[in-house]
Amino acid sequence: MNFLHNHNQKLKDIIDISHDKYINAEPFPHIVIDNFFNEEVLNDIIKEFPSNIDSIGIKYDSDPEQKLSLDDPNKIGLKTKEFFNYINSHEFLNFINKISGIKETLISDPYLWGGGLHELRNNGYLNIHADFNKHPQTGLDRRVNALVYLNPEWKEEYGGSLQLWDRDMKKCVKKINPIFNRLVVFNTNDYSFHGNPDPINHPDKNISRKSIALFYYSNGRPKSDLFGSPKTTNFQNRPNTKDSKKITTYKKLFWKLFYKTKIEL
Repeated sequence: MNFLHNHNQKLKDIIDISHDKYINAEPFPHIVIDNFFNEEVLNDIIKEFPSNIDSIGIKYDSDPEQKLSLDDPNKIGLKTKEFFNYINSHEFLNFINKISGIKETLISDPYLWGGGLHELRNNGYLNIHADFNKHPQTGLDRRVNALVYLNPEWKEEYGGSLQLWDRDMKKCVKKINPIFNRLVVFNTNDYSFHGNPDPINHPDKNISRKSIALFYYSNGRPKSDLFGSPKTTNFQNRPNTKDSKKITTYKKLFWKLFYKTKIEL
């Protein structure tokens, strides 16, 4: 299956054109690429997107996040699974490695831990945060996020824009509308604060914000990333808001069980 419009040549061209743009982007290294994948492939994924993620997936229901996710490869459709196989492949990993400039060899996650299919229905949101830094099963270091949006004709007023904040949490540097076939790739470290804190407010309550999330890892990372001991998601409060960063007790215990260390929240 041809997942990209121009496949290998397109990846090489994007690396040549966008590598410097990626590593010099503010507030942290990232890139936004529109019309990246074959539209037919993404339309097939939308058709397979489960309508019952709330019952077969994971429901995050706490003050800083109201979202649904499905990270079980056994519960996703065949064409969706083929797409995950591609963006976890050597070919795509090589693209992410080169465009990001990360020296360590990147490793995909076939377990889709924390990734997979994400959905935010009306009133759903995800407050600003820095991501967990260690894969709880492999112990590898989380380095890059790749997000693929699946929302045709999505308007900014519907909410759910991805926000990128500066490391001091003083201002939002960039807002990215989650429109169909938009790929966002960014480095994850101790200060890559991001999220979509504006609740979904679509006029049609049957339409939700859908996305695909892939995380890439390495065995070791630079000290400049500032991570110390393993940490879970580090939520932040935006200035002059009532955002909450208090996660549920069960989630704290869950991460402590995996890491077997004290996690500061």
